[in-house]
Amino acid sequence: MNKGRVNRLIDEMKNQGLEQMLVSSPASIFYLTGKWIEPGERMLALYININGASKLLVNELFPIHEDLGVEILWHNDTKNPIDDLLKVVHKDKKLGVDKNWPAHFLISLMERNGANGYANGSKIVDTIRMRKDEQEKELMRKASKLNDEAIDKVIKNLSMNKTEKQVCREIGESFEEMNTQGNSFAPIVGYGANGADPHHDSDASLPKAGDTVIIDMGCRNENYCSDMTRTVFLGEPTEEGKKVYNTVLEANRAGIAAVKPGVRFCDIDKAARDVIEKAGYGKYFTHRTGHSIGIEVHDFGDVSAVNKAKVEPGMIFSIEPGVYLSGNLGVRIEDLVMVTEDGCEVLNNYTKEMIVL
Repeated sequence: MNKGRVNRLIDEMKNQGLEQMLVSSPASIFYLTGKWIEPGERMLALYININGASKLLVNELFPIHEDLGVEILWHNDTKNPIDDLLKVVHKDKKLGVDKNWPAHFLISLMERNGANGYANGSKIVDTIRMRKDEQEKELMRKASKLNDEAIDKVIKNLSMNKTEKQVCREIGESFEEMNTQGNSFAPIVGYGANGADPHHDSDASLPKAGDTVIIDMGCRNENYCSDMTRTVFLGEPTEEGKKVYNTVLEANRAGIAAVKPGVRFCDIDKAARDVIEKAGYGKYFTHRTGHSIGIEVHDFGDVSAVNKAKVEPGMIFSIEPGVYLSGNLGVRIEDLVMVTEDGCEVLNNYTKEMIVL
């Protein structure tokens, strides 16, 4: 168990008035124990009590040979794991449960009066994961550096006879050659009008001369994620294409410039959004400005108009404004930023100047 992270969790539990909780998200269990287990339909739960008593309930299908610093309670497919859990949970205390525990486990525990009330404990783990420690910062820098190297290769290899799917395969191959754990999410490649769909499902389309090419990609390395987007042109862009590109680039830079401790996420969103609205493209910027990232490509927290929370040192999130003109083109430029004591560090170093191939 990572004692520093567990202690932060316990402090937050105390702040929320919870004496015990179950952590079930594989990502959060990895964050606390260093062990990643994907349980499928089987029960996985890390029990935490503020008195320091922790138990990890795991099916025997998932062997653990290393010392995780926590007592392991094994169950198998012939046993009801709730029986073991009932021996651990204090039934006279309220129990916090995080967001990813299957309902059939939770309802079974509730029906058997496993605890004296239940609370959504998701935010407790999510908020401490938002503030990265020094080890995590280095892992995030490394993942983004690998992403920079991969996108450089992908962009240099673009051509008029490659489909979007072919480029997506090249992205995966690049990450494989780098010995990463592969894509942190399914990459998005969108030519021309396809790029006007922010989450376009890359297909067999071929580009046309002058098309924008949106490339949204990220790798997973040592269990930490990267994510970035660049937009390039295959052939000479139209005047509108140039205007849209320069507008999005200015919005990206404005969002990054607004990042510093104490600033609200909604104000960062506004800084980027104002640039696009001033240029007359406000209604074509159809999503939030960014999302948190770390162990998961979409960690808890976002850069949006409705998030009034304040930025703190150690937080890492994306700044990714975009303009999407239906039937015509799309432009998105995305960087990851890490909040420092007096501003932010941009984790992506690949150029954002307009590229015309």
